[in-house]
Amino acid sequence: MWKAIRIGVLLFILATVAQGAWLARRDATDWKNPVIVVLYPINADGSERSEQYLGRMDLSRFEPMAGFMREQARAYGVAVNDPIELRLAPRVRSLPPQPPAPGNVAAAIVWSLHFRFWAWRHDTYTGARAHVRLFLMYHDDRKSPRLPHSTGLEKGLIGLVNVFANEEMSAANNVIIVHEMLHTLGATDKYDRVSNMPLFPDGYAEPQRMPALPQVYAEIMGGRIPIGSLRADQPEGLHQVLIGRLTAREINWIAQ
Repeated sequence: MWKAIRIGVLLFILATVAQGAWLARRDATDWKNPVIVVLYPINADGSERSEQYLGRMDLSRFEPMAGFMREQARAYGVAVNDPIELRLAPRVRSLPPQPPAPGNVAAAIVWSLHFRFWAWRHDTYTGARAHVRLFLMYHDDRKSPRLPHSTGLEKGLIGLVNVFANEEMSAANNVIIVHEMLHTLGATDKYDRVSNMPLFPDGYAEPQRMPALPQVYAEIMGGRIPIGSLRADQPEGLHQVLIGRLTAREINWIAQ
């Protein structure tokens, strides 16, 4: 009896959350007004280098993201002049729950709920209502040369983004942040999860290019610049990235 009631309450909560997330995404991606994206910096590893990096942080570090979205939206005929407006929240001093290993669907669902609850408890932003919230986890690249996998959740329009606390990597960080932001708005990955190679044609920025390889740009959801059949390079910044047609369709920039 009580077990059935608990299950019923849980299903009701999940249905309510799902409906709220759908309505929030619909409002965010009608592109009649800018999407307000709030960035929450976090010292992920407790290192002094990350601490110093966060101490020098201001919104100008992320402005290339707004410029990139503006240029790409214009190319697809999106009417709004500024697709996104960035806000920098005060630092978050708590660490979020870490996502489970890939492949465990039930654990991923539970983590998603825990993450959203944690984000609600530790939200440091007090401005206009955010459409997308991205929690930026900064790591000292000398201690952690490889970043944990980042996650952008369409349900909840929220992301957990791992980046480096290194000025020289700020431009590359912005590529990762935009990638996860677009996940929250409905874009899907367009690379092979085993090899990390962009998938042809949707993971190529210019699939019509002849010859197809090497490419000059990375497709934002393909992640890398395809150079050869077994080689793809990381873009140095958003100046080497484009939004492809399928991604534009997924975020409602062009008709389905």
